[in-house]
Amino acid sequence: MIETSHIVSHAVFGQQAHILDCIHEKDKNIAICERNIAHLQTELDSLLKTELEFKASGSLEEVHGSIQTFFENTYPDFPLLRLDIIQLLVLFEQVTGSDTFRLLFTTVSTDMCRKFHSDINDLRLLCTYAGKGTLWLSNTVAEQLKSLARSQENPMEPDEKDIQQAPTGSVVILKGAMYPGATPVVHRSPSIEARHEKRLLLRLDTKSFF
Repeated sequence: MIETSHIVSHAVFGQQAHILDCIHEKDKNIAICERNIAHLQTELDSLLKTELEFKASGSLEEVHGSIQTFFENTYPDFPLLRLDIIQLLVLFEQVTGSDTFRLLFTTVSTDMCRKFHSDINDLRLLCTYAGKGTLWLSNTVAEQLKSLARSQENPMEPDEKDIQQAPTGSVVILKGAMYPGATPVVHRSPSIEARHEKRLLLRLDTKSFF
């Protein structure tokens, strides 16, 4: 398995948040903002010792308020992480222009989405705060597997060398099948269950697919 390659034509990478706006370009279906989250490490280490699943939905203001309430009532000693999640919510609103959102913030100890797939939505934001990041395929590899699957009884798995992985802490925006004119990006969760590993994941979706 390799880290994200900067030569995949339909992907865009950068270290500034504005790079995520490129997800709207016709020939792009994944945008990754790589970032350093070392300032969150103490809070992340503590939070990984717990089991949590927090969900919220509604307008920007409603989800923002739910985040504030959740942290104030349940994790009052995690102000940096609370602020970071709110900032990613605001960033996602700026990128998508949506007025309603759905949020999931959870610890993961299973192989959440085991098979490579594309989402039936328009845009999704993922941030793996701790643990292994999301795996994804280039359009070329995904199409090759799709073609092979037509002539095989069992689904084909890509070679490990062809699998891309988003860095931990990065902000990833994915195009789904419902984005107008899009070739949706093919991706899956990393395998962690057999190794008894754990992830801390933030997922944000737009209003369209509640």
